Amino acid sequence: MTQPLKTYRAVLAGTGSIGDAHVRAIEATQGRVKLIAAADIDATRVRDFTTRHKISESFTDYGAMLHATKPDLVIVATPPGQHCAMSIAAMEAGAWVWCEKPLCGSLAEVDTIAAAEQRTGRYTACVFQMRFASSTAHLRDLAGSGQLGRPLVAVCNTLWFRDAAYYAAPWRGTWAELGGPTMGLGIHAMDHLLHLFGEWSDVRAMAATLDRVIEVEDVSMAIVTFANRAVASVVNSALSPRQETYLRLDYQKATVELTHLYSYARDNWRLTLAPGAQDEGLLQSWQSFPPDVGSTHAAQLTALVADMDAGTRPLTSGHEARRTIELLAAIYKSAFTGEIVHAGSIAPGDPFYAAVHGGGRTRARAS
Repeated sequence: MTQPLKTYRAVLAGTGSIGDAHVRAIEATQGRVKLIAAADIDATRVRDFTTRHKISESFTDYGAMLHATKPDLVIVATPPGQHCAMSIAAMEAGAWVWCEKPLCGSLAEVDTIAAAEQRTGRYTACVFQMRFASSTAHLRDLAGSGQLGRPLVAVCNTLWFRDAAYYAAPWRGTWAELGGPTMGLGIHAMDHLLHLFGEWSDVRAMAATLDRVIEVEDVSMAIVTFANRAVASVVNSALSPRQETYLRLDYQKATVELTHLYSYARDNWRLTLAPGAQDEGLLQSWQSFPPDVGSTHAAQLTALVADMDAGTRPLTSGHEARRTIELLAAIYKSAFTGEIVHAGSIAPGDPFYAAVHGGGRTRARAS
């Protein structure tokens, strides 16, 4: 007889605006995940949130919530500086963790999380929903089969706009946020790029504060070289009135482009064959998309539930999460020191190992 599927009891830490997206993702699991409690330091906000979503319990103390509910899954959606400690506490309480980006603020914290995973037998996965669209899986299959040829050149632009109201939160625009658009905005597209192009080998970068009166950068640019010899240009901006997330991947046989803002589906992609190419097989393969699943929190939570069922490491944990955090640290280090930064070179004792931005020691000033 087939055993009934387990229902996972989840709790949410942080009931700000992103909390609603997590509720929708839980609802999309059709009963596999049940949200039983939420916590927030703002008693009114958490009470309003739990009432609106018909959640049984509300807490203003995170540790008390873990102790009282003993959840299977903890969703961490608090300000970034709290992510590492809260993820570790959740694993020590016996839960798996799904943590909003950025996962944490340093390679040191990534390694501390990894040690806690080893110690507890639980996992912490970062919210990187851009990886989980069915169209991205389709592209990875095509690239992996060799039909597109070698990857050569990429463009990865996160051109967003964040005004004074966005920076009104006391932790925003400061190193307490762990960084500017490099860390808080462009991380999604850069992680998506790494998911498609693989291991990176070195970075040349710059960062500046051009127009916002903030402590962190409001724009950064980087040139990334990959282990497969492909190269990419990366722009992360909080200053761009016409907002766009743009990923362009030039392979030997075709250009693949993705244009969207905060999420995408199959229709956001475009393929252009190399000039003179008449590859009907490639066109047919490209057009044979699987059923469309967009880049949503729900898509990632579905995959996480499958991992919990099987007891297997989630895709956006471990090395995969560390690789993205290491790229961010390398961008900041290159921007602040003028050095070319190589993968694997940021080690204990380096200030950029202790904090991706090297402690925020070097700052570009608003003009």
